[in-house]
Amino acid sequence: MQKIILIGDSGHSKVVEDCIYSNGDEVIAKLDDKYSERFMEGSLVKGPISILPELFSMDFKIFIAIGHNQTRKRIVDLLNLPSSIYATIVHESAIIGSSVEIGFGTVVMPGAVVNADCHIGEQVILNSHSTIEHDCVIEDFVHISPAATLTGNVTVSEGTQIGAGSTVIPGKSIGSWSMIGAGSTIITDIPSNVTAVGVPAKVMKKEGLY
Repeated sequence: MQKIILIGDSGHSKVVEDCIYSNGDEVIAKLDDKYSERFMEGSLVKGPISILPELFSMDFKIFIAIGHNQTRKRIVDLLNLPSSIYATIVHESAIIGSSVEIGFGTVVMPGAVVNADCHIGEQVILNSHSTIEHDCVIEDFVHISPAATLTGNVTVSEGTQIGAGSTVIPGKSIGSWSMIGAGSTIITDIPSNVTAVGVPAKVMKKEGLY
């Protein structure tokens, strides 16, 4: 059984917590800078992120339970800890191909499907009922939103978010720190640092997430 400290205590972290308990693991603390001091809530330690060093004597993993890609990256950079200290969380109902690689700090949420020979990076969110078909590459800090579908051989670069219910056709690439609007259909490559929406999706503005 893994003991896990969550960084982030909001709606996204509630879903992550359910994923953790689905595997028989345990949350021992929730740290969030909305708190000003350390306190106990039942058996949980709560407090600001700055108290993390006080907990280092415990046998634990860390998980950044924050949906905002830039904030996840900022916290990882600030903490400057080895990747191996971050838990990888896969809900028991997710379907993962035997040849799939999943990086540290990534969560695969209920009902998600990841098929053969996909590479999933670190600090990625594969949200509920998302589908990642064969041979996809998902780089670090990406968020694939609920019910989004990436068909075969799709590449999503660092920090990009694929909106809920979106579809990416085979072989397409999406650049880094871009936003794909909910319900969009991607039929061409999308560059970095843009927002693209629609069916088919078109670039609406040349500024992304970072």
